[in-house]
Amino acid sequence: MRSTILLLLLTGLTCAAVFAEAPPRNDYSKPETWLCLPGHSGDACATADLTTTIVTAQGKLRIEKWKGNPDAPIDCFYVYPTISNDPTANSDMEAGPEERSVILHQFARFGSQCKLYAPIYRQVTLTALRANMVRKPMAADRVLAYHDVVDAWNYYLEHYNQGRGFVLIGHSQGSGVLTQLIKHEIDGKPVEAHLISALLMGTSLPVPRGKDVGGAFQHIPLCRSMTQTGCVVAYASFRANEPPPKGALFGHVAGGPDMMAACVNPAAPGGGSAPLHAYLASGKGGATTLAPEPKPWVTPPPKHPIDTRFVSVPGLLTGECVDDAHGSYLAITVHGDPSDPRVDDIAGDVVANGVKLPAWGLHLIDANVVMGDLVALVGHQSKAYLAAGGTK
Repeated sequence: MRSTILLLLLTGLTCAAVFAEAPPRNDYSKPETWLCLPGHSGDACATADLTTTIVTAQGKLRIEKWKGNPDAPIDCFYVYPTISNDPTANSDMEAGPEERSVILHQFARFGSQCKLYAPIYRQVTLTALRANMVRKPMAADRVLAYHDVVDAWNYYLEHYNQGRGFVLIGHSQGSGVLTQLIKHEIDGKPVEAHLISALLMGTSLPVPRGKDVGGAFQHIPLCRSMTQTGCVVAYASFRANEPPPKGALFGHVAGGPDMMAACVNPAAPGGGSAPLHAYLASGKGGATTLAPEPKPWVTPPPKHPIDTRFVSVPGLLTGECVDDAHGSYLAITVHGDPSDPRVDDIAGDVVANGVKLPAWGLHLIDANVVMGDLVALVGHQSKAYLAAGGTK
């Protein structure tokens, strides 16, 4: 029962509580209702420091700078995951440090390819999630969260989009909200022609087994190449040596054996194993407090400590979509070598009271483990979309 409650909270499928009076709608003409909004002060994406330390297998360090593209020809629209620590069941419209942190880890890096839009919305909070975990449920209005995003989306289309191609990006609760938005507002409608792709991370998206379309969406297929547009990338990540256990939160969908959870590897949409271009938290500030701090990246420690927020570890990780008795999931293999000075494992498992919760897999770092691959994929898709004249 507990796993079911958690999964529903994360994927956006719970029923809303019944309220006597509907809360007032947000006014998304106000810049303060956006975390990221091009050209406005307070834009959390514009001030992001994404400088990264690259850690080689030999223990060598070098700095990678990052720069956004203010003239990017496409847009990215992002809905963040369950992250708010507000004490209420639904968050308020004041972005806290946790919302601003997740922007750095999951969204700001797309600024090299897109103009970035991220609305604040009254999501179901971590407080509500924790209350459900201890069987003290709080009355949360998930319909409110969805309607906020729909209102922001419609305002974006009317006032900012101007016919440009767009990429939708979400994780966890954000992916659940976007799945519903795509289903009701985009799939089979004229605006679908401008959908470059949807990146739905940390979710179980229903698709008929052996097919790329159907299930959640009737016209929008899964992505199967780096240049395919008008398609969806969806996955949930687990360690390859710790696949989804019985009752796992991800990797399965309802509908019997003819339905499965979609899995598209951003590093190899066509299938197979591929090296992953990860951007991991260095330990100077992660997107969540649910994961332990990483171990030292190099042993013995370097003369000058790593002081960037992110590290990249070329050659350490590979990923492959797997469909087996455990479920359908993105299997992450860590190729640690005890004989070299670089760390042999990564942090990212959900830990509660010192105990790892295997049902969650690597949910906390679904975005981080493939962030470089996602950004590269959007770059390829953008070029293909523009080369085709701006339609899918």
